[in-house]
Amino acid sequence: MKQLDVVTFGETMVLFNPEQMLPLEYNHKFFKQIGGAESNVAIGLQRLGHTVGWFSKLGNDPFGRYVHNFVRGEGVDTTRCLFTDEALTGIFFKEKKSATNMQVYYYRKNSAASLITPDEIDEEYIANAKMLHLTGITPALSESSRQTVFRAIDIAKKHQVKISFDPNIRFKLWSQEEAREVLIQMANEADVILPGLDEGQFITGKTTPEEIAEFLSPQKDKIIIIKLGEKGAYYYTGVEQGYVKGFPVSEMVDPVGAGDGFAAGVISGILRNEPINEAVRRGNAIGAIVVGANGDVEGLPYRSEVEQLMQGDSNAQDVKR
Repeated sequence: MKQLDVVTFGETMVLFNPEQMLPLEYNHKFFKQIGGAESNVAIGLQRLGHTVGWFSKLGNDPFGRYVHNFVRGEGVDTTRCLFTDEALTGIFFKEKKSATNMQVYYYRKNSAASLITPDEIDEEYIANAKMLHLTGITPALSESSRQTVFRAIDIAKKHQVKISFDPNIRFKLWSQEEAREVLIQMANEADVILPGLDEGQFITGKTTPEEIAEFLSPQKDKIIIIKLGEKGAYYYTGVEQGYVKGFPVSEMVDPVGAGDGFAAGVISGILRNEPINEAVRRGNAIGAIVVGANGDVEGLPYRSEVEQLMQGDSNAQDVKR
């Protein structure tokens, strides 16, 4: 079996993006796209030149086939995807009243992806990857999804596969108490942790990026990178720490997916053994590019585009400590 740089899995849904910036009830035309944190990262990494595998459980329906064919068409390996007749593929709608005022409406309860079970995991597939990427969305979908996530973690640990983890918290899917307990468990097992500042504050109860990183890596054996939006990001490795400034954004079109693009950039840098501050800078650059495009994956850049932005920018200087 060919070794992959990264394997990831989770729910990808069909996204209906409105044509106009109006309340949803007044929109009559929509663009059909896809959206899913894990497949966003997979496609982002593939465009950066990595070999990536993504799998999920999809409905044996037109939308399931659309999701599968779209991700596969981006060059991501989808050979471990499953299809079921027991449930439908999830969908969601975006409502854009302005570039900065957006709501997302999910129709995913009891979806096909929530039916995935631990015995459907291919151990060899994960074992042959350099890194397993997980988010906090999948364990919130159902009890069997949660068990599947921890089965994947066990496999990765058994075969010395590194684990990256983006909390990507969805409070509509579970209670705050349940979310905090599971996310801390996942963070304890991860090698690279990528929370937003608010997510880090929620999980740890701490306030500053420095305090959050210390909490998440008590043995100083993890890479913690905390997203700070337009301000950039803070990184902590136990050996070094610092802030990396964000890239200026000329126009905010759609902020959804920027965090996934950031994750792809950071993971790419780590896989290429770049200095951690340079990997974070790459993540910042991709996040700035993604927000300028309409859709979750449409704005994910190729490596040459990222390099061009990074080489042309003189403002993103990091501050080491």
